[in-house]
Amino acid sequence: MIEARHLRVLRAVAATGSFSAAARELGCTQPAVSQQMKALEGSTGTPLLIRTGREMRLTQAGEALVRHAAGILAGLTAAEEEVAAIAGLRAGRVRLVSFPSGSSTLVPGALAALRAAHPGTRVSLEEAEPPRSVEMLREGDCDVALAFRYEGAGAAEEWDDLVVRPLLADRLVGLVPEGHRLAKADAVTIGELADESWIAGCPRCRRQLVEVCRGAGFEPRIDFATDDYPAVIGLVGAGLGVAVLPELALESVRPKGARAVVVEPAVRREIVALTLPDLAQVPAVAATLDRLARAAER
Repeated sequence: MIEARHLRVLRAVAATGSFSAAARELGCTQPAVSQQMKALEGSTGTPLLIRTGREMRLTQAGEALVRHAAGILAGLTAAEEEVAAIAGLRAGRVRLVSFPSGSSTLVPGALAALRAAHPGTRVSLEEAEPPRSVEMLREGDCDVALAFRYEGAGAAEEWDDLVVRPLLADRLVGLVPEGHRLAKADAVTIGELADESWIAGCPRCRRQLVEVCRGAGFEPRIDFATDDYPAVIGLVGAGLGVAVLPELALESVRPKGARAVVVEPAVRREIVALTLPDLAQVPAVAATLDRLARAAER
């Protein structure tokens, strides 16, 4: 019989490429990983891993088992949490993954309200940008993913297999140095910034910036790129260029030396909370989704 703990170890080996790396990720010893893999191969009656040099490679059977493991483990977690909640043993455990600007704005209020209402619920937080956060959800590495996608990006089909809880529409705003010629303008068009040096944000936001600029008929000259929003704001404040950032990114950072301006036509990203259909039935997960929605309303 295949055991869940063996599936977790197999996924770790597949992700890291070796027993030793999997052991470090799981917080156990390499012999323990090796023994569990032998037990799993004994249960399935076929080899699941092949050593190639210093790395372990999945056999065809191993690939099939890893492919099914995410759904199996997610379903098992959902079952355990729901039964525990029904039995009154505990309020639940939720693993939340969020992109950085969501972590600093929506998440704190939501988790504070959740703790006040359900003090027995334990929530862990990890940061990841989409699409990685969505992959983590599908792979069973989290229970709720706070994610975003841009309007008109043609990505509606990406989340067809997930429960989608819309939270808010986050508009992009321009950011220019305080002494910039457009710093006091009521609104600016992207085209008015065509000759500027640009400071780009996260990879997904960077792609969106390039697409918007191309739509306006020019290719942005990106001199600096960083995933750290305070760094983007600092670079703009120092007069090194202009940027376009989501409003959420500006909420928790004082734009010293920089000024936010309205950009026309409006470009927005949709902020959502995602979970798997099975997990949506778990009381702790449902409560987390509700608190994130209330935080977004505020």
